[in-house]
Amino acid sequence: MARNQRKSKSQGAGRFSAILGVGLILMAALGIVLLLTPLGGKVKRGLKELLGREPVVVKRTVNSGSGKTQVSRPEELSPLEKDPDPQFPKGVLRPPDGVEIRRLSKGIDLKVGFNSTAGELASMERKDREAYLAEYTLKVRMPRAATSLEDLTRTSPQLPEVFPGLGAMLPQAKVSAWYSQLYANKAARLKSDVGRLDDVLSRHNFYDCETILNLRSEESGQRLFLMQAEMDVVSDGSDGDRLAEMPEKIVNSTNYQPFTSYRWRKTGRTPNPMIEGWERRVGKARQEIENAATGKERKNWLVNRIKMLEAGIADMKYASFLIAEYDPFIVIPSNILTDRRDPYAPNIGDFALVVHGRSVYPAIVGDAGPSFKVGEASLRMAREINADADPYSRPVSDLTVTYLVFPRSADDPKRPPDYEQWHKRCGELVNKVGGLGEGVELYRWKNLLSLD
Repeated sequence: MARNQRKSKSQGAGRFSAILGVGLILMAALGIVLLLTPLGGKVKRGLKELLGREPVVVKRTVNSGSGKTQVSRPEELSPLEKDPDPQFPKGVLRPPDGVEIRRLSKGIDLKVGFNSTAGELASMERKDREAYLAEYTLKVRMPRAATSLEDLTRTSPQLPEVFPGLGAMLPQAKVSAWYSQLYANKAARLKSDVGRLDDVLSRHNFYDCETILNLRSEESGQRLFLMQAEMDVVSDGSDGDRLAEMPEKIVNSTNYQPFTSYRWRKTGRTPNPMIEGWERRVGKARQEIENAATGKERKNWLVNRIKMLEAGIADMKYASFLIAEYDPFIVIPSNILTDRRDPYAPNIGDFALVVHGRSVYPAIVGDAGPSFKVGEASLRMAREINADADPYSRPVSDLTVTYLVFPRSADDPKRPPDYEQWHKRCGELVNKVGGLGEGVELYRWKNLLSLD
């Protein structure tokens, strides 16, 4: 009897093991299928976030000459990313209530048609959502990058005269990976907003870049980042050392940003004029928190808001920044500026030339912009090109502005703007790539904040 019990238990354990084995196989198969789906990508990213970064393999080698051990680490990954969701859209997208299809006023051509077919009983069709359906598809052609002299002169016919060295560099030029990334970011943004017809990127803002090229002079080895685009306006920045007072509407504005990415250690004792407005906002937030009528969620938001404002005030006390109304600078997407692997990617402070028509303006890379938009410059630069430009009116709407950036050319350490030094450095750098054409002069900026 004991033997039969042991046999029965053994058979039971065997069946359990078999069932468990089959279950594990099914789970493993399901896991493999899951990881091959878009949801699987989210799972893998989630696991990486939970477990931390992947281990870094450190190699140690012994230098035969000195006998010293050298440590080498793999290069950091470039921030270039693919389309984050190439299989989008999935399922059915439903625009928010109240959005009218007639509000597509952003240059999208809407083709409307009507189609009817024979169906089942009305009592059946009214329950089938496919029976009564309007389909909306946003179709977008992704533009190719301008690569030839013929391409570049379609929008900027005088460019070869202004920049004669361009012709010699173009045959070896390569389209920057950032061009593809820019339009991938634009497409991702369109996908995220495709169901919100009044928020989707306009035709104008989608097609805002003609090309981004990596150029290099064979003679000097000087690298050049060339971008052809429009020009929008940036109006940020502040510096108490050079501009002690600013208009009250700016000081009290909740939209004006006192900071630019280009900054330097404050040298004077005159406080940043924007601090006063930010301190008032901190005071009002504290009063609202003390008010018994203020809800919990609002109080939590105000606490975080105060932290942000106080951090900004501390930054303004420590550093000075460019002032868009007075300093000529350009803006490059933030994801490009943070790249340390691409030798052609601009960094903050790099010297640059802005070419429009036969005019050439020296500048620096002064601020970072969104990853889905290019072609921005300071208000000072914009007004020099078009006197009617303001923060709400771009100076150039067509893709006729050429931005030339000399990567890794920034002065170190960062210092207050010195337009004569900028002029000198830009002149030296452009001479390394063929110089300016006959009769073309590099614009000389006047210091509008001079204390003399």
